[in-house]
Order: sequence, then C-alpha cells, then structure tokens
Amino acid sequence: MTMPANATSRPAKGRVAVTDSNIRKAAARLLTCKLVSTEMMYVQRTLGQTATQDQLDAQVLAVRSLPWSEIAEAD
Repeated sequence: MTMPANATSRPAKGRVAVTDSNIRKAAARLLTCKLVSTEMMYVQRTLGQTATQDQLDAQVLAVRSLPWSEIAEAD
C-alpha cells in the first residue's frame, strides 16, 4: 500500500509517546550520531510521557548544545 503524495510520515499535531525507541528514531533522523543514555534520560525527564513530534525533535536537537552539568542528574 502506498501513501498519497501529500501524506507525511509523522502526525502534524498529534502527540507521541516519549519512549527510547521514538527518541532514537528522532535522533537518527536529525543528528549524525546517536544520543547517549544520559541524553535520552534528559529528554524523557524534560518532556514527560507524551509530546508532539515537533517538541520531541526540538528537544533532541537542543540536548546536544546543553552543558553536561545540566543534562546529568546529580547522584
């Protein structure tokens, strides 16, 4: 089954689950390298259970420019 020409592969305004799998997929699509586990946990902490795809994409891009002290949780 093929998608119509005007269809997109992701929902425009719908919410998606903020899971390891969805974060990995967003990082693979947007970045040239994978996120480390600490960065993935930060994205999950920041966004919560669900977010729009645009919010997820923005957070995945933003986590790479944050200082490590802000990303890592203190023990």
